[in-house]
Amino acid sequence: MNLLLSLLLLASTLYSSLAKEDFSDRSNVSRARRLLEDSESQARTSVDLTRGYMSNSDLERNIKEFGERCSNISRIYSIGKSVNGVPLWVIEISDKPGEQETEPAFKYIGNVHGDEPVGRELLIILANWLCDNYLKDPLATLIVENVHLHLLPSMNPDGYTLRKRGNANNIDLNRDFPDQFYFANDDEESRQPETRAIMNWLRDIRFTASATLHGGALVANYPWDGTHDKRTFYYGCPDDEAFRFMASIYSHSHYNMSLSKEFIDGITNGAAWYPLYGGMQDWNYIHAGCFELTLEISDNKWPKASELPMLWKYNKMSMLNLVASLVKTGVHGRIYSSGDGRALPGFITVSGINYTVKARKTFGDYHRLLGPRDRYEVVATMPGYKSKNTSIWLDEGAMTLDFVLDPEVSVKLKGGILENVHDCNCDSKSKLEFVQFLWGSHLEVFFVFIVILGFLCLLFQRRKKVKISTSKQSTGAKRTVVV
Repeated sequence: MNLLLSLLLLASTLYSSLAKEDFSDRSNVSRARRLLEDSESQARTSVDLTRGYMSNSDLERNIKEFGERCSNISRIYSIGKSVNGVPLWVIEISDKPGEQETEPAFKYIGNVHGDEPVGRELLIILANWLCDNYLKDPLATLIVENVHLHLLPSMNPDGYTLRKRGNANNIDLNRDFPDQFYFANDDEESRQPETRAIMNWLRDIRFTASATLHGGALVANYPWDGTHDKRTFYYGCPDDEAFRFMASIYSHSHYNMSLSKEFIDGITNGAAWYPLYGGMQDWNYIHAGCFELTLEISDNKWPKASELPMLWKYNKMSMLNLVASLVKTGVHGRIYSSGDGRALPGFITVSGINYTVKARKTFGDYHRLLGPRDRYEVVATMPGYKSKNTSIWLDEGAMTLDFVLDPEVSVKLKGGILENVHDCNCDSKSKLEFVQFLWGSHLEVFFVFIVILGFLCLLFQRRKKVKISTSKQSTGAKRTVVV
């Protein structure tokens, strides 16, 4: 009997201790990312809650119907297939879909986690709103005519069907990308097909910025997502200022995200919230030159379908303004050779920020996102060319900044005469005759020829500046500078 009483007393003590521990931890429960599904989450994603949401077949049908209805401003394509063979459909929206232009590209990705379906629904609504309001609404027109917008409503269609976080192989796709701190994911062939599809997609298209739509909280999250020692603390990337600015655009355009009592201004550094590794956000910034945010747009992972109109209303302006910020802010331009005027796939850096943006090969165009600030020092470089730098001020919106780089001309001293290393293969007699010609009676003719040639070069540069400043890339009151 005494033994039984002792066991009961011990059990009571343990229960009391666990209860206190649980109570003391609750202050952090709302701040922890929902990494694992619990029984409550599984119950919420029951068959009843799927009513009113699109099935994968419904989603594919809606995407193709949109492509037919809005064919003048859209293109439908697939970037690959899921584990179970479901196509990963993308909608591109632009006034010139499928064409290469000097415009920035933006992508939205929904349904990264199978049990977070709000994003896939909102992206279809967004596409239809842009189609219906193009040439009617100024913001819709600005986006269609100045941005190539790509929408992937569902990255994880198998997880959606199974109503679980991971894909058909039970892998969390937002932990399946190469990581800067831990190298377990370095073998690309070992990654999930959905992950490989995203990586190949970004090799094909140079995206300037991006956002993924998640559920389970209400906050705009920005890099870095992880830390070198797995501890939880604020760990900003080189473009921390620009990312905070982007996140603030979304949160302050939202109905109530910026009013959060959990997160100041409704934004958070990922590592300060909850470190994760193998995430898509950091990989985009490091390996693809794409500034990506992770947007938690609904406190409930899988709300009732009747709440979708309200969620669209709350997120509509945020989604639109984030895309429009690509042309309303930052520095955009092209890099040219002064020798022949051809585009150069050079590099853009900003003094004090350890990050390089690469210009595209076809047009030499670049898009550098930056937060508003009094002064930035922008540098353009290209192997074989002299670098150029200039100071800019970004307190009044976006700026177009074009660079014209001069080729580096190598010279060597030969026989006391300064000589170009690219000199023609002429014999000594020809060289002597040429020098005698210059210093003879034809010297005046030679100088006249040089003056005429210089005038023609100046005229060519002026015409090129006019062409650049009046190009379609310049929107609204964007300032244009040529260096």
